[in-house]
Amino acid sequence: MKVSTYIIPIFVFIIIGYGIYKKVNIYECFLEGIMDGLKTLLSIIPPLVAMIFAVNIFLSSNFIEFILHGVGWLLDLINIPKEILPMALLRPISGTASLAIMSDIFINYGPDSFIGRLASTLQGCTDTTIYVLALYFGSIGIKKIRHSLGVGLFADCVGIIASFVVVKLFFL
Repeated sequence: MKVSTYIIPIFVFIIIGYGIYKKVNIYECFLEGIMDGLKTLLSIIPPLVAMIFAVNIFLSSNFIEFILHGVGWLLDLINIPKEILPMALLRPISGTASLAIMSDIFINYGPDSFIGRLASTLQGCTDTTIYVLALYFGSIGIKKIRHSLGVGLFADCVGIIASFVVVKLFFL
């Protein structure tokens, strides 16, 4: 017997029972909830589409290859694999793109390799700052994001540096 198959129906019956006990029109509340959810969805779609469009332009511009070509010598100097730089650059912009890069790193080098551990730690130490600002701030109409953007990108830089230091200290 799988308990997990019964949890959601039991939870729904508890909510319906509580609504009947409190003498609430459950169907009208349900419809109001659906309408609120649709309003939220409609407010999220434009910033989401804009963010997807911007990420695709960024990836198509070959900017990452340009940066990699320029700082590859520095990464070699401090013994950081060049393959991690695209993930570090894309992580604040797109979680999906950085996960795809991490998946490629796992396939090519293995998750227990130095670069695999570095990719995993980088994924956990950083956030999708620009995505969060575009989607969540855009959906509620916040236009002045200058300080939030600065703090978020600073935190991402600290997370990137910390992931390099931690992996070098514990796994090299």
